[in-house]
Amino acid sequence: MQGLIMESQLLISSILKHADRNFGDREIVSIKADDPLHRCTYAECFRRTRQLANALAKLGLSRGDRIATLAWNDHRHLECYYAIAGSGFVCHTINPRLFPEQIIFIINHAEDRWIFVDPLIVPLLEKIAAQISAVEGFVVMTDDAHMPETSLKNAVSYEALIGSESDLFEWPVFDERTASALCYTSGTTGDPKGVLYDHRSTILHAYAEVMPDTLNLGSTDCVLPVVPLFHVNAWGIPYCAVMVGSKLVFPGPKMGDGETLYNLLEQEQVTLALGVPTVWLALLQYARDTGQKLNHLQRTVIGGAAVPEAMIREFRDAHDVTVIQAWGMTEMSPLGTASTPKSGSENWTPDEYIQMQTKAGRSVFGVEMRIVNDAGVELPWDGVAYGALQVRGPWICSGYFKLEGNSDAHTDDGWFDTGDVATINPDGYMAITDRTKDVIKSGGEWISSIDVENTAVGHDGVAEAAVIGVPHPKWTERPLLVIIRAEGVELSRDDMLAWLEGKIAKWWIPDDVVFVDEIPHTATGKIKKIELRKQFADYRLPS
Repeated sequence: MQGLIMESQLLISSILKHADRNFGDREIVSIKADDPLHRCTYAECFRRTRQLANALAKLGLSRGDRIATLAWNDHRHLECYYAIAGSGFVCHTINPRLFPEQIIFIINHAEDRWIFVDPLIVPLLEKIAAQISAVEGFVVMTDDAHMPETSLKNAVSYEALIGSESDLFEWPVFDERTASALCYTSGTTGDPKGVLYDHRSTILHAYAEVMPDTLNLGSTDCVLPVVPLFHVNAWGIPYCAVMVGSKLVFPGPKMGDGETLYNLLEQEQVTLALGVPTVWLALLQYARDTGQKLNHLQRTVIGGAAVPEAMIREFRDAHDVTVIQAWGMTEMSPLGTASTPKSGSENWTPDEYIQMQTKAGRSVFGVEMRIVNDAGVELPWDGVAYGALQVRGPWICSGYFKLEGNSDAHTDDGWFDTGDVATINPDGYMAITDRTKDVIKSGGEWISSIDVENTAVGHDGVAEAAVIGVPHPKWTERPLLVIIRAEGVELSRDDMLAWLEGKIAKWWIPDDVVFVDEIPHTATGKIKKIELRKQFADYRLPS
């Protein structure tokens, strides 16, 4: 026997319709190339979204066709999110920081028919236009007055495209499993792979994000997504924040500028901000140098890389801001865990609370986790056992775009292998200790390069740190610590090694320290360990 409940498809357009009716006067603030501080309401933004949907309907597209964006965070990009997916097309966000060869591969592999591009990124597309010839046209996200001269074919300004269109549009109803968005992995170990989300997975993911034990998001919040809209759908913020009517503040191309971020946080009274650790380093440095405090920010979600304990403490002690470390992947939409407290935490000491925040967190409802050994046997949640981290759930990919059934990322019993090595304690808090390919095995025991890196950056003289394994005649391999010194600080190898004593296991202490001017990163800000290993392939540890 089945229940007597109405049939209703979970569609992204339903978020827009709900927010338009209930939060129409809520504000969206954007920094743009053609406007240093643009303001509009939800109602104005959604009126323009319907105009864009009408414009898309005239381009001869079919349901499921891919429309790409290469753009920064602003209201026009948000309009693309809803107009493209709401019309039954696939919104394909592309990271403009990728290498040109990767962008060419991604556009051609996705078979994008049109591309929406920020004016600042037009020169990049002009250089590769001959290699993406299947693209039918380009929409430059500006108005005619600021439209750059361009050789891109069928180029039109965004405002010209939508300007004469009606703001009346009837959002189509279709199966909630219809594809809605496409994001590609960064391709650090081969060609990028496409992850294809659907409307149902996106709505469920948004519900999970707003819960109290996740982001605790509501209509009284003001949200600043510093995480780019091209980075796994800005971690779902365009959907969950609009769902509950939060004010949105978009930093445009200024997402890495500490002064701009500080000014936006203060003048717009932002309560929740989200970004990778590197952007917060710039913000904290600016606040430190100018002697200013964050007066409105209540919590910041940090993901994309492990969060140093020193950063968590500085946010807390200098600004009274709570750090929520979150973990996930492109393949997971991306949310998997959040480091929020649970019953019993009221009795924790401040240091115990910090230790909880340094972990990747507890899985949210909708994400199952397990750790397994090399034989695939599930390991206990005792905080001691380390194993390969696997996940499954309704917003986790079942395969890659055009690679269905040809990927080794999924187990025979339906779990996605994240490629991370992790431990989970009895309270359910998961901690990433390494990527499977980066783990250091010394004398048959694992050393967590992430823990060593996080400890090292706690030293005032360290701007950034990375740890890799290098060959050792007795122990197979031992850790090498690679450091960028903080500006104006003298720091020696012996100073660093002495400082680590007592802070990590003695046998984890690196055998050597080298100082460099630069550490290689991926386009999403992660340390490229594979490049570091190539750089130090001939390195020999001191005897």
